Amino acid sequence: MSSDNTWLLEHRKNHHSQTGEDGVVGKILEALPGTDRWCVEFGAGDGELFSNTCHLIEAHGYSAVLIEPDPEKFRSLDRRYQGYPDVHRFQLRVGLGAEDGLDAILGRTPIPEDFDFLSIDIDGNDWHVWKSLSRYSPKLVCIEYNPTIPTEVRFVQDPDPGLAQGCSLLALVELGRQKGYELACVLPVNAIFVREDLFPLLEIDDNSPHELRVFNDAVTWVFQTYDGEVRLTGYRKFLWHQLPMPAHAVRSVPWWLRGFPGSFGPVRRAIWALYGLIRAPGTWRELLRRRWAGTWDGIPPELDWKPPARPREDEDR
Repeated sequence: MSSDNTWLLEHRKNHHSQTGEDGVVGKILEALPGTDRWCVEFGAGDGELFSNTCHLIEAHGYSAVLIEPDPEKFRSLDRRYQGYPDVHRFQLRVGLGAEDGLDAILGRTPIPEDFDFLSIDIDGNDWHVWKSLSRYSPKLVCIEYNPTIPTEVRFVQDPDPGLAQGCSLLALVELGRQKGYELACVLPVNAIFVREDLFPLLEIDDNSPHELRVFNDAVTWVFQTYDGEVRLTGYRKFLWHQLPMPAHAVRSVPWWLRGFPGSFGPVRRAIWALYGLIRAPGTWRELLRRRWAGTWDGIPPELDWKPPARPREDEDR
């Protein structure tokens, strides 16, 4: 095994995942004893696009609990797994209470309490839902962090399902340790944790977030000058909205565009595109061209990780 603390990044691979999660999760599961072939994912989306569990279910015979609140996405998910009796599907929004929390939902299934893999991606209350989980202790947890927040910043949004702000990597690391988990790998938008009793099997000497996080391209740094100006450096865009962030001032996206673009309806989406063409015409002309060509799925280009191309056999000689 490599002595590099970030050795798991060498195993990034996408079958259905977004930034290499399939390969990393598979490699960790290979190292863990006593796996039970159960996984959980919410929001599970349509069960395929950027899914962290689809490959486990369809290629490795995993049983699963898949949770998705969006009716249209859930219909696609439900159709995909009609022939899978051990894939339990719920059209629900995971809450934080005793009746609507993850413990209660999982309690309606035969999943073991120390199941293999939990994937959390709900673009907001991720930290709070993981914190609320008490009955179950999965071996491996993949959870989304906000990649625009610097590693040393501690941030957690209010426990409001109507917000789409997320949390910082540091906040997840601190919560993980409270719950008995250690950070194992940091991908561009997801952090992967392993239960502390299993973590030594990975032979990672330094798992501090600064050591494991190598993807910082989406971070915007804000600083003050001596004469009272506010300046920006690093990534100077609103990442998900793909709009410029002015260098001369910190300015929010207009109030009528605030929200997660992935949840915009058709009218708001059209307004967003028109505003983008006014504020950033070059960027938005290219995004719309790709949309019409079917090559842009709404993911910011900076997060659309692709594995490096393998050299042809004749190049190896």
